[in-house]
Amino acid sequence: LPPYEVLPTEVSMEEMPRSTTVMVEETQQQQSPPPRDHLVWSLFTTLYGNFCCLGLLAFVFSVKSRDRKVLGDYSGALSYGSTAKYLNITALVINIVIVVIVIVVVSLVAAGVFNRYQSH
Repeated sequence: LPPYEVLPTEVSMEEMPRSTTVMVEETQQQQSPPPRDHLVWSLFTTLYGNFCCLGLLAFVFSVKSRDRKVLGDYSGALSYGSTAKYLNITALVINIVIVVIVIVVVSLVAAGVFNRYQSH
């Protein structure tokens, strides 16, 4: 069908009003939520667990992800956000391992000192 109405033959164009009406139909598409940028997690990783600058790198990628999200580039935002997430996870695992190693070493040193103190 044509996108216009056919005028009856008895009506001339000069008699018609000179206004234009545009009708826009919005389709109801299921919009997915924007990708996450993990900015807060990256900030805390930068402040509290910045092993080998992984937290700082995660923060930079989070900011890039937020910039891409603002520009409407969701694929770029998803890419930068996932990189920030993996850097945060890596920094978190390394920090947990370091804390466990420090606790074990301090416990062993304290146990050794306590045993030497009791033997004297």
